[in-house]
Amino acid sequence: MKKFFALFLTAALLFSAAACGANTGAGNSSDSSQEDDGTRVPFTGAYVVDAAYVKEHMGEEGVLLVDARGEDAAAKGTVEGAIAVIWQMFADVSSGVSGDPMWGTILPVEQLSEQLSATGISPDKEIILFAAAQNGWGDDGRILWELVAAGFPNVKMVDGGYDALVAAGCPTVKGAAAYTPAEVTITSIDETHVINTDDLVANYDSYTIVDVRADEEWEGQVLYGEAAGGHLPGAIHVRYTDLFNDDCTLKSNDEILALFADAGITPDQAVVTYCTAGIRSAYMQLILEMCGFENTLNYDESYYRWCACQEVE
Repeated sequence: MKKFFALFLTAALLFSAAACGANTGAGNSSDSSQEDDGTRVPFTGAYVVDAAYVKEHMGEEGVLLVDARGEDAAAKGTVEGAIAVIWQMFADVSSGVSGDPMWGTILPVEQLSEQLSATGISPDKEIILFAAAQNGWGDDGRILWELVAAGFPNVKMVDGGYDALVAAGCPTVKGAAAYTPAEVTITSIDETHVINTDDLVANYDSYTIVDVRADEEWEGQVLYGEAAGGHLPGAIHVRYTDLFNDDCTLKSNDEILALFADAGITPDQAVVTYCTAGIRSAYMQLILEMCGFENTLNYDESYYRWCACQEVE
């Protein structure tokens, strides 16, 4: 058990320590589409709520706030009543190392059930996740993507992340709330929006491949222990950070559709998103789904695995 959580901590530190590097060169813009009254057009989607929604509903029975930045970040400040988790708690990172087959993918259902039970993340609650928007890794999106695949009916993530909650006046504390364990049983994983290496290789030409990493990763720098630098053959580069305005909120749906159209990607295409370990790309898959892309998959083995066993450009 100690080794299991040590691996969690190691992986978490690897990603969090490099967060600024992941966002270098981000193409964010303060020019956003506006309503007739001059206010910014917000992003809308089934999995996204704004900070005002959280402020209104926090503390209600049946609502669970989840700080996906982890306990270390929460110790410096988090929303009152929020528990803290990291994505590695719900991913297979204890067997093998990054680059091994299926490393970092969704836990087997029995282990996932145990982890969700221990943290009290239950499908009978409204789960509202938040993280650090473009200043992080999309951790909230990765966990939400897993919960959707596990059959959770009511999961949301906060537009603008923790900073938006603070700006909205949500009460904050130093330190996350204690877990309240629950009985959670996951019987299957819906793989509608999941793809592994074998399936991607077998059907490669059927997909539009989107690399959501930062510029230096795309250009070939080895930053996080990858077996080789580069990107998947024929991939199109649309950075995770390009989804956001300068204030950490998401761009409007129309702006995001235009961003992808400019890259030659349209909703009628079958799209596979990837990053280093399937975190930022899970967030991107959800955004594309909410923007009307009907056939989108997150490659959760992602670049760690691909560069260890396949050719790269």
